[in-house]
Amino acid sequence: MKRIPATGVRRMARHAAAATTFNSAEDHIVTSHLTRRDFHRRCAALAATGLLARTATAAEAPFQLNYIVASCMYGKAPLSEILPEVRKTGAEYIEIWAERHGNQREQIDEMGPDAFAELLKQNNVKLGSFTCFKYGIFNMQGEMDLVRRLGGDMVICNSGGPKGLTGDELKSAVKSFAGKLRPHVDAAADRGLILGLENHSGSLISSQDAQLMLLDAIPSPHLGIALAPYHMPQDPQLLADHIRTLGDRLVHIQAWEHGMGCMTKLPKDQELMQLPHRGPLDWTPLLAALKEIDYQGRTEIFMHPVPRGIPILDTTDAVTAEINAARDYLSGCLQNIG
Repeated sequence: MKRIPATGVRRMARHAAAATTFNSAEDHIVTSHLTRRDFHRRCAALAATGLLARTATAAEAPFQLNYIVASCMYGKAPLSEILPEVRKTGAEYIEIWAERHGNQREQIDEMGPDAFAELLKQNNVKLGSFTCFKYGIFNMQGEMDLVRRLGGDMVICNSGGPKGLTGDELKSAVKSFAGKLRPHVDAAADRGLILGLENHSGSLISSQDAQLMLLDAIPSPHLGIALAPYHMPQDPQLLADHIRTLGDRLVHIQAWEHGMGCMTKLPKDQELMQLPHRGPLDWTPLLAALKEIDYQGRTEIFMHPVPRGIPILDTTDAVTAEINAARDYLSGCLQNIG
């Protein structure tokens, strides 16, 4: 049986809870009309089994972000050092990055998938996704197989060029790209996975228009946008509106802003301005939009150091503390939304 992608699962549970009544204390859900006495009697029986309580929790839990840690935030530190940090950041998922940003993907090859799976188990961490730009989006099917084997549900890549197209040229290029991409989306669907496409500024699928054109061309829930706000205009309202437009096709988001950029070596305080709470971007409108669409994908606190492949700060403890500082800021923004 194929897995239902994470996006929308909570919404399905909420809708089911709102629209149905319960037939017995076992596990049958029906839409028949009950007397008030029957309804309360059956709800009491279900509560005894725990099913009703679980359904109510799924329906009524307040909106919150579902965090994932990018392995490359720790540079090329060993997975045995990174995985114990994941839960300390309020996350339960790890995203594996490959050279040149990190080398944890290569570490998995060196230790073997079974050894990596055991490390995940020992640290109570789940694999979420692989981001492997080095393979290119048309060479990800081997990665899909490994992600599926390890219990993950997504592979992420960018589209590649050409970049900077507009108008009819953009429409034609996106149409051609969509035709080439469809078999790879089908491959993801066959494996019960999602293919997340990052809107990299050096790629064909970078602008809002290009993203929406592609999603219209391939209306599959197994293709979505892995949104990097860094690569878009730093306008909070524009970003929030785009999140609303993407809706369920938003499958991953990086809490990553432009700050002073990531292409030139800068003093560390300036480099860290890519992170929420360090940079000038107001994340409250973005989080309000995520709440409005009931976003159930994962959120990745992120930045790129210069040069690539080094940790964002000198020690593992310092990296974890910086991720938590950004998470505290995002939590404050959510509280301001109410």
